[in-house]
Parts: sequence; structure tokens; C-alpha cells
Amino acid sequence: MRHDHIISAKQLSRADIEAVLDHAADIAADPAAYADRHADTLLGLLFFEPSTRTKMSFTTAMKRLGGDIVDMGSVESSSVKKGESLADTVRVVEGYADALVLRHPMEGSAKMASEFVDVPLVNAGDGAGQHPTQTLLDLYTIRENAGFDDLTIGIMGDLKYGRTVHSLAHALTNVDAHQHFISPESLRLPRSVRYDLHQEGAEVREHTELESVLPELDVLYVTRIQRERFPDESEYRAVAGQYQIDSETLEAAKDDLTVMHPLPRVDEIAHDVDDTDYATYFEQAHNGVPVRMALLDMILGGEPA
Repeated sequence: MRHDHIISAKQLSRADIEAVLDHAADIAADPAAYADRHADTLLGLLFFEPSTRTKMSFTTAMKRLGGDIVDMGSVESSSVKKGESLADTVRVVEGYADALVLRHPMEGSAKMASEFVDVPLVNAGDGAGQHPTQTLLDLYTIRENAGFDDLTIGIMGDLKYGRTVHSLAHALTNVDAHQHFISPESLRLPRSVRYDLHQEGAEVREHTELESVLPELDVLYVTRIQRERFPDESEYRAVAGQYQIDSETLEAAKDDLTVMHPLPRVDEIAHDVDDTDYATYFEQAHNGVPVRMALLDMILGGEPA
């Protein structure tokens, strides 16, 4: 895979995806072999929005490759609070680091920022736009649990504002997958995403209820309602809590259904699902480390171990 920046899942071919996932599997099988892979390498973290899994797994990934991180810290404690532009911030931090990871609330911010730097820049989420590294770990988890052949996946929840959904839906056009989208009418996939999926030859099957499609699914990907992206709190309250699954809901599912969630969850998945064989979301979060190690190794120019 040769990309200067990782901005969108749309830029990843099937070959790119397979290369990252295969490399991640090699790393997961023998992480010690990669322990000094990138000694003296520094990864710059610029998170303008809260993050637990993405930020900590990138930190862990860089350290397990032998490198370290430099962290801008919170927006409140940085020069952003004084009015510094995003372009100036990334120009400054690229002088301290060998690659950058950026999360920002504005859709399109990662692409814009990438035009101002010469080091690799990875989009760790740009508003309701894209989250390509989450997609790679989602695909790794799907491949490990359900495979990529004749896959039927249901994606449920906030499809309008969920950037993990937008990235995953695009990436799934690269594999043999039938996609079902389950959401309230007001949180359907954006028209632009539906258009892109049609252009890629994907059939967009939309539903407002899970029950009719659940028995067909190999994977159920559940997402949180993105409260922070609603322009009006009353619009959020109108849809909050509409989609919740528990162990009783899943009695109608296949025995080998894989239930995923990018986390954090609010109330979409009841805790009684955690102890079932369906629950894969904590394994999914764990997979963020080998997948991000693989991606960093590849964009930093690592040689085969």
C-alpha cells in the first residue's frame, strides 16, 4: 500500500485493505518481532474532540513499535484556544513528529490539513465524515469472525451522523457483502453516501425495524446516536433510545451472529449481551492495536520483519 495520507476509506482498494489486515494478523501472532521496528520515531497526536479507544490505541501501537508520541493535549490548554488555525497547528507539529494523527469536529478537516504537511497524516475522525482506521479494525474483526464471502451485514443506529458507518459502508463495497441499513427515517444515510454506494454498484437496502432482517444477518453493527452532532437537542430526544437490543432480541438471530459496536455505547446494547457468544465489541476495540500498528508500520516505510 502506498498512500501519503490516510483520509478516507474511499481511497482504500481491496488490495490495500487485505495488505493491512494480513500485516495486522502477522503482528498479532508475534508482536515481539515488531518491538523495535520504529525506534526514535515520534507520532504527533492532535485530538480536537474527545477520544478514548482511538487515541489510546494509536499511542499503544506507536509504543509497541518502539517509538513514542507527542500529544497536543486538550484544545483548552493549546494555542488553538488563542485562535491558532488548524493549518498553522499541523504545520508546527509536523516539525516535531514523523507522522500525524488528527481528529477534528469539522468534516473535511483532515483532507484540508493534509495539504499543509509533508509527513503522513491519518484521519482519526472528521466530524460526520470519515474514520478510516476504525473501518480497518472493523474489517479485521469481521474477517476474523464471519469472513468476507457472501456476507450479510446490518448496520443500525445513527446512519446520518455516524462517521464509522460512512467509512465502513464504502469499504464493504470491496468485498462480497450485502448491506442492510436500519435507522429512524430522520437518521438515514446521507444522500451523498447513498449516491457513492450506488456508484460503486452496492445495493442500499434501508429499514426502519430490525426484526424483519435480523434472522438473515451474519454481522450486526450497532452505533450510538451521535448526540453531539445534532443541531437541536429536541431532535436528539425524538430519536434517542429507539434502537436497543438485548439477549431476548437476539433469540431471532443466527447462532453465529457477530454483534459489533465501535463504542462507546449508551443504551443501544444491553449489558446482558456482553456474556453471550454474539458480543464481539470488546475484541473489536482490542483489534485497534495490531491494526494501527500495521498501518503505522506501512505508512512509515517499515521493511518486512
